[in-house]
Amino acid sequence: MAYTTINKSTDYFNTVTYSGTGSAQSITGVGFKPDWLWIKHREDVSNHKLQDVVRGSTKVIGSNETDAEATVAQGVTSFDSDGFSLGTDVSVNGTGAAGIVGWNWLAGGNQGSSNTAGSINTAYTSVNTTAGFSISKYTGTGSNATVGHGLGVVPKVILIKNLSQANNWAMYHASVGNTKSIQLDGNGAPATSAAYWNNTTPTSSVFTISTGADVNTSGDNYIAYCFAEKTGYSKFGSYTGNGNADGTFIYTGFKPAFVIFKRTSGTGGWIIHDNKRSESNGGNSLRKYLAAHNTSAEGTDDYFTIDILSNGFKLRSTDGESNSSGETYLYISFGQSLVGSNNVPCTAR
Repeated sequence: MAYTTINKSTDYFNTVTYSGTGSAQSITGVGFKPDWLWIKHREDVSNHKLQDVVRGSTKVIGSNETDAEATVAQGVTSFDSDGFSLGTDVSVNGTGAAGIVGWNWLAGGNQGSSNTAGSINTAYTSVNTTAGFSISKYTGTGSNATVGHGLGVVPKVILIKNLSQANNWAMYHASVGNTKSIQLDGNGAPATSAAYWNNTTPTSSVFTISTGADVNTSGDNYIAYCFAEKTGYSKFGSYTGNGNADGTFIYTGFKPAFVIFKRTSGTGGWIIHDNKRSESNGGNSLRKYLAAHNTSAEGTDDYFTIDILSNGFKLRSTDGESNSSGETYLYISFGQSLVGSNNVPCTAR
């Protein structure tokens, strides 16, 4: 089997932290022009802000919100060659806000074009087959349908949000399967219903949607973020907790730079770690976390601590939302370095 090798993961994903000024400013150091930008104010109770190149930089949705898409003229004003520019909106650039984080992904480098592989033609699909990431905008029909994602391989994670009206996020995760959907904006367990994916696994060209309002109301506009695994860069799977502070180890095949995990055998929040907000052990023990499903400021405690290793990550908490004995959790991870030569696995040190 042939694999795409990513030799420099920061060409496709990077995290930046910055301080707000209250005046227009440009944030640099991303290393590329971001196509999907996710911003969270770390110090305040505030909504997450998600923008992408397909919808335009001023069009905002929130991972913790059901709200329809909003236009924020003074939020992110442009995507730039090495980062992004900000207006004066306090949620992304408030005066004296020392702690704001921006997570950046590279898709196709532009808005893209229509994808006609499915029964619904997308308005735009921006795709990066090397990184296994695409962004697609489509209009619902209210009938069972397929939508092209452009990846050329089967996606393992799909995130969909209705842009036209208030509806929950819908997530397909391969570890949960095609009969269930997960809400990014809530902490509930996966919901079993054919109304999301029509009990159909995505293919290398399309994903299937049914008639649920979260994915396919007639005339409503939707955005879909699709991810496929790439050796040495991204890994999406599940783990079983052991209830021990010397916790479960999750092998990814690279040193993670960004990890989200959530309990799927019961309720549990969406916990986000990254390597730019690390705290101890040379930056390898991550205690500072944010929650994708709520407005909370950054937490710094031992509830969700993980260690990042050369080939994966290890839980260091017995908390029920991260490592309870016998409970099942999904994870999403992106890397910061390869493991061994040409992605040959090695052991942690």
